[in-house]
Amino acid sequence: MSSDKPWAGRFTQATDPRVEAFTESVSFDARLAPYDIQGSIAHATMLGRCEILTRDEVDAIVSGLQAIDQQIAAGEFEWDTALEDVHMNIERRLTEQVGDVGKKLHTARSRNDQVATDLRLFMRDTIDQTGAALDQLADTLLELAEREADTIFPGHTHMQVAQPVSFGHHMLAWREMILRDADRFADCRRRTNRMPLGAAALAGTPHPIDRSITCELLGFDQVCENSLDAVSDRDFAIEYSAAASLLMVHLSRMCEELVLWTSAAFGLVELPDAFCTGSSIMPQKKNPDIAELVRGKSGRVIGSLQALLVLMKGQPLAYNRDNQEDKEPLFDTVDTVLACLRVFTPMVGALEVRADRALAAAGQGFATATDLADYLVMHGVPFRDAHAVVGRCVRRATDAGCDLAELPLEDLQAESAAIKPDVYAVLTVEGSVAARDHIGGTAPNQVRAAINRARNAS
Repeated sequence: MSSDKPWAGRFTQATDPRVEAFTESVSFDARLAPYDIQGSIAHATMLGRCEILTRDEVDAIVSGLQAIDQQIAAGEFEWDTALEDVHMNIERRLTEQVGDVGKKLHTARSRNDQVATDLRLFMRDTIDQTGAALDQLADTLLELAEREADTIFPGHTHMQVAQPVSFGHHMLAWREMILRDADRFADCRRRTNRMPLGAAALAGTPHPIDRSITCELLGFDQVCENSLDAVSDRDFAIEYSAAASLLMVHLSRMCEELVLWTSAAFGLVELPDAFCTGSSIMPQKKNPDIAELVRGKSGRVIGSLQALLVLMKGQPLAYNRDNQEDKEPLFDTVDTVLACLRVFTPMVGALEVRADRALAAAGQGFATATDLADYLVMHGVPFRDAHAVVGRCVRRATDAGCDLAELPLEDLQAESAAIKPDVYAVLTVEGSVAARDHIGGTAPNQVRAAINRARNAS
């Protein structure tokens, strides 16, 4: 394949092979080929409708591009790094196949608006894939929450047992994180779905084009209004990476809980064997490697966000070659996020809660102490006084080596005459969970009500 450069007319020396190796991007941007062809077909169609190209020229170009698309899909396309990028590789093959008419495809456009368009088309599809994966995870968490609505589980603050909760309620908390993530990606899609094509290198083109035609053909919501901004903007890539970083933070937090819960010290949850690995030396081990890897990959995605932010921070308008460096961190973020979601979702859906261990753990650490304080408040004791009373009751139970529910009534009444025999009903973990009976509370019937609202809203 010939490697003559499209700018060869200006230069008297061939490009140094070391420069070709340093500047090529086709080794990673070849994945944009379907979008480059999609954009080129739309561009050629627009040139034809505006009578910049003849009907026969458009037909030849479109047929050639469709043939190239099939060659790439079949793995029959030979990529040439000397041609730098995906755009020039496709254009060169097009010219080889249809002749000089292929050289007319680049009329009224630049690689600057071409790559910006390709990248937005790619990101639009990527956001849709990410959204679909998030929907699947949200549905899985909803099903798990329903299955475990009555399962009592220890709720923690400061990694200390705080109050008992429904495990279903905990899964709905995870789901809230995922729903916010889905909203962020959807919002990012709105700004991504704007078309740079027609901005050319930076100033527009003197050819009588109609950008609205291309915009409609490519399914963009609107054109980018300013040609300088159109070719230099990478906000949409940064926004995706920012949303992805928050998503990975959420997945990492969930994975951290799974790692803790599955440990021998907690023993609250069992992950399916299919999503765990063993040890090369310790035959008894069942390691939560998937959870650990997802947790670890969060740093990778956050790092890519930082790379994109630093990449853009010092660039003057308009396009600069620096922007070639946007693709590798962006592509890695996309691949990492989708891979994590595709393995995390089925793993979570198949986990099993060890309900007996969870129930026992939920009662540790005087988890119903707040319930006793609320009981006193309901019997006319100011909350701050009730707090002090319960603190003294906890000290009594600690000295006696028992739980609050095991203290004799006379010991409890010694701290407050407001305590009556019915107090023991609120000192059970079951009573504690059931008492939080309001929207957003952990009572099992509220968990089911939240699930019903979620299903009715979808």
